[in-house]
Amino acid sequence: MVMTLTYHIITLGCKVNQYESEIMAELLNAAGYTKAESMIDSDICIVNSCTVTATGDAKNRKTIHRIRRENPDAIVILCGCMPQAFADDLSLFEECDIVMGNTARRAVVPLIDEYLRERQPIIRIEPHEKGEAFEPMQISAFNERTRACIKIEDGCNRFCTYCIIPYARGRVRSKPLETIRQEANELAQNGFKEVVLVGINLSAYGQELGLNLDDAVKAVCESDGIERVRLGSIEPERMTEDILKKLAAEEKFCPHFHLSLQAGCDTTLKRMHRHYDTAEYARIVSDIRRLFDNPSVTTDVMVGFVGESDEDFESSLQFCDTIGFAKTHVFPYSRRKGTAAEGMDGHIAENVKRQRAERMIAHALEQQRRFMQSQVGLTEAVLFETRGKDGCYEGYTKNYTKVRVDDDRIISGEIVDVHLTEACDDYCVGVVADSNA
Repeated sequence: MVMTLTYHIITLGCKVNQYESEIMAELLNAAGYTKAESMIDSDICIVNSCTVTATGDAKNRKTIHRIRRENPDAIVILCGCMPQAFADDLSLFEECDIVMGNTARRAVVPLIDEYLRERQPIIRIEPHEKGEAFEPMQISAFNERTRACIKIEDGCNRFCTYCIIPYARGRVRSKPLETIRQEANELAQNGFKEVVLVGINLSAYGQELGLNLDDAVKAVCESDGIERVRLGSIEPERMTEDILKKLAAEEKFCPHFHLSLQAGCDTTLKRMHRHYDTAEYARIVSDIRRLFDNPSVTTDVMVGFVGESDEDFESSLQFCDTIGFAKTHVFPYSRRKGTAAEGMDGHIAENVKRQRAERMIAHALEQQRRFMQSQVGLTEAVLFETRGKDGCYEGYTKNYTKVRVDDDRIISGEIVDVHLTEACDDYCVGVVADSNA
């Protein structure tokens, strides 16, 4: 093997993909490869793809084409969800030298070695198997200096009518608790103070092991060096009052819940094959706000799903207003090949979807402003991460409110008490509390 080759990984999509890119980076580093700062400077370009939406697929293809145009001699590797979900569409792989599905990630080094020997295109996509185990993986570092992710779950059993992910990720499988503890301890030893637990269907963690999400949270909270534990995006399933009470009992747990909604209309939720209704969702939010001190609830909302009438959309808009989210990611429905929704009657015109998205976004921004204003006057512990070009430090409270402070005493990676004095559109301004002076 040539030991001087460089690599660059382009990660598209979710925090699970970010974690898996870190896994590949550690494997490549251990094999003697060197990380390059850009795709132009690298011998090997890896595109870790996302296929949640058709827009994501287009971005994957555009990225690969750009690599071929700007670095034509590079070895181009495509991995992640797109090749796994569309293994039979060879047109997606025409500009790639190596294509890996989600079951071949740990083979990245042997596959590169094989390509260097043979110089022939390689496609390695194996189907997910029922009952397959969680892929062994642990990281010791992360691309952020203060916060690291731990992937604790993979796969989804729900098969929502709009979603291709169960085909790309397989069925639910969970990381053993002891492995989670070991990974958290190693990250703490390497200076990380905050850990985010991530998964494809995070709420389903442990269902095949007789465990629940709170068990994983507790395992990480037991690490002496970790000061904060938060969750990635979660589904409403299994978010019972009992589990929420156990999470609330953990002092290190951060009360930010990105609780996926998708639609605030029961008729639409049924067509989506979601496994809850608006009443259950509202109950979960009510429990969160009752059990936690100053929590934030953020969400995803889809507009223009197949068959969504004007009345359905208005119901969804009203429900979102009633909940009052701290932040909402709004996106129009994207038709996905291979999903049940693709063949359903009643697809919505693109201009209608665009208009609905604009209205929903306007309402979401108003809710966000109200939430930011509700934080003014509070004193919150902020984990500072970066310093902007204007000299202000930026960090996040436990409920994931972004805070900016102009104070030279702040050190990146430190947790500091900050009095929040002003609300802006998507962050608060604060001053270091006197106790930290």
